[in-house]
Amino acid sequence: MKFLITGSGGCVCTPKPLCQCSVCVEARKKGYPYKRCGCSLYLEDCALLVDTPEDISEALNNADIKKVDNILYSHCDPDHTLGMRIVEQLRLEWLDYCDNIKPETPINVYAQTRVMDDINKIRSSYGSFMDYYEYMGLVRRTAVKNPLFINDIKISFVSVRTDKAVSVFVFEEKGKKLVYAPCDCMPFPDDEIIKNADVLIIGNTVVGNVLKNGKIITEEHPLLKELHTLRGVIDIADKMNIKSVIVTHIEEDWGKSYEDYLELQKQYDNVKFAFDGMRIEL
Repeated sequence: MKFLITGSGGCVCTPKPLCQCSVCVEARKKGYPYKRCGCSLYLEDCALLVDTPEDISEALNNADIKKVDNILYSHCDPDHTLGMRIVEQLRLEWLDYCDNIKPETPINVYAQTRVMDDINKIRSSYGSFMDYYEYMGLVRRTAVKNPLFINDIKISFVSVRTDKAVSVFVFEEKGKKLVYAPCDCMPFPDDEIIKNADVLIIGNTVVGNVLKNGKIITEEHPLLKELHTLRGVIDIADKMNIKSVIVTHIEEDWGKSYEDYLELQKQYDNVKFAFDGMRIEL
């Protein structure tokens, strides 16, 4: 399985618009991998994209992606969904549309039932965006309850146990396993299918206790009720016998540059920090 981190950023891209902090200034000057688009993942074997942040078109161009046939959605938050208009750019040919010719190969959109229900509610005054895209022949929606198989790769959807509908994805092929938990994955699912994975790509993680502009995250800080600590992520990997961890959904608020993360990961044997264009092959 060949994976590509198309976007490693968080709720806010790096550089943050207007921001003149050293991390954002450096990212504007140097470009990728100092820059970070919104959080997304691409699986080459299936031409599959996980989530569509607002800047997904830039991310796909940066990665030189040539084919997208499938999209998975992890949850409905705007930083993971509001680039869904990418399906128009990927499939809609206006000259064909004027001749009443619909696309021959709609993009398959998959999500767990509750997540799909949330996605279908994203709308304008004209109605649901996904209803429109399906009517136009751009997508074909499937609410998933059981494991999904695409090109011999098994994709399992694991629910995070919160009131919010959130999925963690498990990709398996030929004895290899990768778990993708980009956001809102606290409490982390204690599910047998996640155990013994080769790689866990996880977001929802605050990195360090001294953040941008010298802000301090104490043990009592309310942020820690929503986000994992790096120590907590390592404990998850140890408990579930996961070989290696890649931290993604990296927030500009953490106040660290690409080079800072390269230095930080030297302290760990099995932890790396994602960057746009990072490749993982199992």
